[in-house]
Amino acid sequence: MSDFKNFSRMFRLDGKVALVTGSSRGLGLHAATAFLLAGAKTVIISARKAEGEQGINQAVDRLNKLPGITGKAIGIAANVADTEDIERLVKEIQKHEEKLDILVANAGATWGGPFDPTPDWSSKKVLDLNVRGVFNLARLFAPMLEKAGTRTDPSRIIIVSSTAGVTVPHVGDHGTIMYSVSKAAAHHLTRQLAIELGPRNITSNTVGPGFFPSKLANGLIEILGGEQELKDANPRKRLGEPEDIAGVMVFLCSPAGNYINGEDIHVDGGMRFAAGRQTKL
Repeated sequence: MSDFKNFSRMFRLDGKVALVTGSSRGLGLHAATAFLLAGAKTVIISARKAEGEQGINQAVDRLNKLPGITGKAIGIAANVADTEDIERLVKEIQKHEEKLDILVANAGATWGGPFDPTPDWSSKKVLDLNVRGVFNLARLFAPMLEKAGTRTDPSRIIIVSSTAGVTVPHVGDHGTIMYSVSKAAAHHLTRQLAIELGPRNITSNTVGPGFFPSKLANGLIEILGGEQELKDANPRKRLGEPEDIAGVMVFLCSPAGNYINGEDIHVDGGMRFAAGRQTKL
C-alpha cells in the first residue's frame, strides 16, 4: 500500500489567499468561484471597473453568496497594465492579508484586424497588459508569495494564456497576430519564472484555454462559423465549460500540483492539433 500524506486534502485550498486579475466575469470568475468552493480563505478579484454589469462589485456579491463556503471574496479595482496601479494593488491587498498563496494573472487584451493597417496603439495595448503587466504582477507580488510558500507547499503563479500562443489561429481580415505573439511570450515567461522563483518556493505554470463561450470570444466564434461548427470540429465535440477551467485551476493550486513547475496545460479538447481548421476565415 502506498503511504499518501493527507490524501483527503489533495485537491483542497483550505486557508489559502488568492488574487485573480480580470475576474469580474468569464474564466477569471470561474477560477475565483472554484477557489472559494475548494476552501480558500480569501479570494481577491480585480478588474479595471468596480461598478456596473461587468464590474467587480457585482461579482463579489455573487461570490459571497455561494452556498457552503467558509471564505470570502474581496474586490479591488486596478489596471494591471499600469505598473503604478499594480504597486497600489499590492498595498491595498496588504491591508487585508500579509501574504499571498496564489496569483492568477488572467486579465488580458486582444485586437483583431487586417495586417497592413494595424494601428500601433493596438499592439501596445496588447503587449502592455498580456506581457509587461504579467511580468510586473509576478515581480511586485513575489515578496508576498514568498512569505506564503514552503518547500512542501509552494505558492503558485498561474498565467492564463491561450492556445493561440502555440498555434497560428487567425490571420487575414480578422488576424490576431500580436495577441498570439503576446500569448507565446506568456508561455515562455512562465518558464523563466519557474526557474527564477522556484528556489523561493513559488511555482509558475500556464493554463492555455481554447474556445469558451464568453463575451470576449463570442464575436470570433461567430466569425469562424458559429458555436455548433466549432463544436463539430473539436475532437471532444464541444467547447469549454466553466468546470473545465475550475478543475485545472484547483489542481495546479492544490497539494496535487505541488511539484508541477514551468508547465503549459492546454484546455481545448485537443483542438490545437486539428491543423488548419481555425485559419479558415
